[in-house]
Amino acid sequence: MVKSRLDSRQLLTRLRDTLAEDGDGQQRLDHITQLVAAGVGVEVCSIYLRRDRQTLELCATEGLKQESVHVTRLRYGEGLVGRVAKEASPVNADDATTEKGFRYMPETGEEMYSSFLGVPIQRLGEVLGVLVIQSKVQRKYSDDDVYALEVVAMVIAEMKELGAFVGDGEAMTAPHQRPIMFTGASAQEGAARGNVLLHDPQIVITNPVADDPEEEKKRLNDAMDSLRISVNDMLSATKKDSDDEQLEVMEAYRMFANSKGWRTRMEASIDSGLAAEVAVEKEQSATRARMARVPDPYLRERLHDLDDLSNRLLRILTGQGRSAGDPLPENPVLVARNIGPGELLEYGKDLRGIVLEQGSVGSHAAIIARAWAIPMIIHADNITREALNGDAILVDGDQGLAHLRPDDIVASAFNDKIAMANQAQERFSAIRDKPALTKDGIKIDLMMNAGLLADLPSIDSSGAEGVGLFRTELQFLVRSEMPKRTDLSRQYTRVFDGAKGKPVTFRTLDIGSDKVVPFLKPEDEPNPALGWRAIRISLDKPGIMRMQLEAILRASKGRPVNIMFPFVAQFSEFIDAKAMLDKTIENELRLGHTIPSDIKVGAMLETPSLAFAPNQFFEMADFISIGGNDLKQFFFAADRENERVRRRYDTLNVSFLTFIELITQRCDEFNTPVSFCGEDAGRPLEAMCFAAMGLRTLSMRPASIGPVKDRLMSVNLADAKIAIDEARLSGDQSVRDRIRKWYSEQR
Repeated sequence: MVKSRLDSRQLLTRLRDTLAEDGDGQQRLDHITQLVAAGVGVEVCSIYLRRDRQTLELCATEGLKQESVHVTRLRYGEGLVGRVAKEASPVNADDATTEKGFRYMPETGEEMYSSFLGVPIQRLGEVLGVLVIQSKVQRKYSDDDVYALEVVAMVIAEMKELGAFVGDGEAMTAPHQRPIMFTGASAQEGAARGNVLLHDPQIVITNPVADDPEEEKKRLNDAMDSLRISVNDMLSATKKDSDDEQLEVMEAYRMFANSKGWRTRMEASIDSGLAAEVAVEKEQSATRARMARVPDPYLRERLHDLDDLSNRLLRILTGQGRSAGDPLPENPVLVARNIGPGELLEYGKDLRGIVLEQGSVGSHAAIIARAWAIPMIIHADNITREALNGDAILVDGDQGLAHLRPDDIVASAFNDKIAMANQAQERFSAIRDKPALTKDGIKIDLMMNAGLLADLPSIDSSGAEGVGLFRTELQFLVRSEMPKRTDLSRQYTRVFDGAKGKPVTFRTLDIGSDKVVPFLKPEDEPNPALGWRAIRISLDKPGIMRMQLEAILRASKGRPVNIMFPFVAQFSEFIDAKAMLDKTIENELRLGHTIPSDIKVGAMLETPSLAFAPNQFFEMADFISIGGNDLKQFFFAADRENERVRRRYDTLNVSFLTFIELITQRCDEFNTPVSFCGEDAGRPLEAMCFAAMGLRTLSMRPASIGPVKDRLMSVNLADAKIAIDEARLSGDQSVRDRIRKWYSEQR
């Protein structure tokens, strides 16, 4: 191993001077490669920058053929350079040709160079490029060389973020200026235009190189003292009203905040010449790279704690970031890696759209977005790294697309789409107070789904005939402790008041699976969607359900109420739940409390098994609501959170529609009212088909009632049923194309 010649502090000082000189981005990059090659004592230094999300471009080199600059390109994972980018970790080889993944690029003239050291140019875990050194003599570069090159790469990353390397070539375009389209998945339909509001704004570091390491270490230690105080305050608050498990999590959080190893590594980076903020980011980038490689969910969560602490530390050091209570900008579209329900509620209904890098269609945030009719996209990879506060953004929730900094052509087409939607809304307003009566005289009751008190004003503006589903779990999900019965009763009273005499169906607590409440110990289950959730939790923990039932009964103040139990899979569960309600009613009467004038008790049919329950179930249940979202995923064995499979199965699949028809027939046999509740009920084509299958009540988000009513009023259901039956007889897998064609011919 050859002894290192590299003095990182001296090199960083030269780099800073280079970046301060006049000149274009190409000249700066060329000068950097010359400085690094001379500093390490090698013949070659090259800088590859990311051209797009999967391609690297050679943008500067000292030692390789100059004609290969902006010509040589590699995909992530291709060759040793691509391997560094894909794995986000260094590759150090004394004989590159024998290293796994080696690929010879003849246009560069690199065949004469044996040794290879490549490190990722990355910022906050995002690989922006690769910095490479090579030499003719076979040599294994020292740990000091690797570390020093990583420090240089960090400075290059910071300066690239500031636009210091703008020039010719795709990889050297100005950052945060190009129009970019992000393809994700739709969590809530609709279209919105607005300006980016970053939930966790990027920290801008204008001077990544520091002259006085001791002063930087003092700044770091002062910031860490402030961080530890805030974490200790959080722990003290947690001790007052949390269980042992939450305390364990917070203790682990505090342990990271007090980690000597974490601080020592950051101080070492400062000694190398980095500013305190860049030293923090260097550690954070390494943490995020480890998070991506760790399969164990517990370890990933602990690394996430360290990532979160780094964010807090950066905000303390820089004073940047949004503070709680700051007013929202005009037409805000929230952009975030992920967000919880409590944080989303703090932003309020003034958001125009939501775009997340992570998230799920069944998440708490998605439920709130649907309740507020805010277009929402999930799985928009890397948008938080590309977007800046205030950037123009278009959100197409129908297609799952986000257009960041759109060009005029895209913006014009999008404006036309919004204008057409506004025209349709005017048409829907005109029929708001009319019944949903089909051309052949069949009335369909259209109800609204709700979960927040803020939803209730929509009962008038949407034309809903009642609340077909009030999700009671949202009041539990946004709290750090079990809500009190008096608080729940007060909230439920406001729900009754807001409904203004129209019927309300309360669904009892539906938690578990992807809905985890902070105060209830989660079970470690391999498949939570099929595990301990909903009615199963309520029956195992009867105290929770009794408290909730008491709150509903007292909130009614004598008014009629519908109570529905979720995720009932067999008749015995419904019997047990109804018995618990009956006992609660007896206790309320004994205590002298007023009970509802009429209580109807039903179940959500979300598992295929319940459709085949004994006749006694259909006789006992006052009503049944088909929970379409869960029923479809269990019917097709397709996880609705898995984009690779959930879109393969159509709601208008012949098998699924036939199953819906079977359920309606069983309910009709016993005169048991049945409704369909879920996202598909709010889609006009699907709603029309459900009505043709015999459903007479549909429950959906308020914004969908107008479009669904408009569609139902324009069709003859008997004719629609004939078209569906023809599709079934023809052997079509889905009736969608045939029924869509039929409808267009009727207009």
